[in-house]
Amino acid sequence: MSWKNYINGFRTYLLLERSLSENSVEAYIRDVKKLADYQSINNSTKTPKDLTSKDISTFIQWIAKFGISANSQARLLSGIKSFYKYLILEEVINHDPTLLIEGPKKGLKLPETLSTDEINDLIEGIDLSHPQGQRNKAIIETLYGCGLRVSELINLKMTNWYRKDGFIKVVGKGDKERLVPIGKLTEKVLALYVDEVRVHQKINKGFEDFVFLNRRGNKLSRVMVFTIIKELAEKTGLKKNISPHTFRHSFATELIQRGADLRAVQEMLGHESINTTQLYTHIDREFLRESIISHHPRS
Repeated sequence: MSWKNYINGFRTYLLLERSLSENSVEAYIRDVKKLADYQSINNSTKTPKDLTSKDISTFIQWIAKFGISANSQARLLSGIKSFYKYLILEEVINHDPTLLIEGPKKGLKLPETLSTDEINDLIEGIDLSHPQGQRNKAIIETLYGCGLRVSELINLKMTNWYRKDGFIKVVGKGDKERLVPIGKLTEKVLALYVDEVRVHQKINKGFEDFVFLNRRGNKLSRVMVFTIIKELAEKTGLKKNISPHTFRHSFATELIQRGADLRAVQEMLGHESINTTQLYTHIDREFLRESIISHHPRS
């Protein structure tokens, strides 16, 4: 069979068995056609079932020479991998040559960060006369002041808040525990919510130990935290696209800019690798550059 026959079969599979849209199908087909065209350019008579892992890796390397972005390369490889999964299903081949081929590293892109003023504006925009106002203020302060992930926030326990020592114990990814220090302002806002608001709330059985509760006395959900933040951003006129994670990134960025030790920041954020924490040094370098350039005698 020729490349054309295999590609036509793949098209039918995507349309009928995977029920993909025409646009999605065409995107997959373009990916496979690029591989077929590469064989033609190199006068290769190999069909899809003849290609080895080395052949496909060489093709990906060839594509990269044209300056195609890592994201586009990864998407192209994903299309080719889907094609070979189809060939496996059809028993055209019994070994997938793409199985061990890894896509290019796309890098980690940091989301929006907020300045201290922007965070203060958000907090000041909270209506404290609202029944959940003080709770929402404590949520924002804890997300930012402790650099928590949203999952860590909603699972924070009363028994893991060591008030006398100024720490909270956080259960992060992979159930790994870490101690996070609380700043005085964050501690004050959190204590106000717990001692003045939460203490008067009716709490359902099984949720007594959770710090943040919804109005029905159950554990707060991830969706509700996202909603609180989105509505607050809209209310205060913030144009940035933010989420709970934005506060974590903003916190880390601020720490680095103020000269905090990288290892200490890694420990506090619960990063498994120091490489993740080092991403914030890129922001710091840009901050330093702008500070210098704006006052540079030769600027």
